[in-house]
Formats: sequence, structure tokens, C-alpha cells
Amino acid sequence: MRDILDELDRWRGAGKRVALARVVDIEGSGPREAGAAMAVNEDGEVVGSVSGGCVEGAVVSEALAILNGETQPRVVTFGYSDDEAFAVGLTCGGIIHLFIQPLDW
Repeated sequence: MRDILDELDRWRGAGKRVALARVVDIEGSGPREAGAAMAVNEDGEVVGSVSGGCVEGAVVSEALAILNGETQPRVVTFGYSDDEAFAVGLTCGGIIHLFIQPLDW
């Protein structure tokens, strides 16, 4: 999470709305450890990583939907048996659980 703080501070200064995705649990093998974080601003800019790149695109879509009020903050799960996760490249054999929420400045 510390690796994204400078960019979060810059976005805050610019008045950007931001959603934060954090790895909250891993079952089996996962590309990043629990606590890994990724932030998405209202313009779709991204900082950080929750999966080493394999599900980031799907996470951006989820984060923007939350920022736009289309869905509520929630836990999103990607796993080897999940067709969507396989399609975006999560083939490590594990399951990752991400909590995605808007940041309140």
C-alpha cells in the first residue's frame, strides 16, 4: 500500500474521486499477498497492483462502477475455476478476494 501513497496524495490534491482495491484473502496460490493494493481514479488512471497484471482490467471496471454508483463497495473474487478470472489471465491456480471501496478524503 505504501507504494501508492504518493500518487493518492497527488490525486487528492487534484480533487479526484478514487476507489481502492485491496487483497483481503488468498486461497491456494496467488500472484500478490494479502494487503496488496491498487487505486483507480475517476479518469481510469491506475496505480499499484493486486494481481501482477492478470485481473487488473476487471478490477478497474469494478472500481469505476463503484465510483459511478452502479454498485456498492464489496468483496470481488477471482479464481482458477472462475471463467472470468481465467479469461483475464488468473491461471495461478488460486483464488483471490479483493475488497473494493471508494476513498473518502
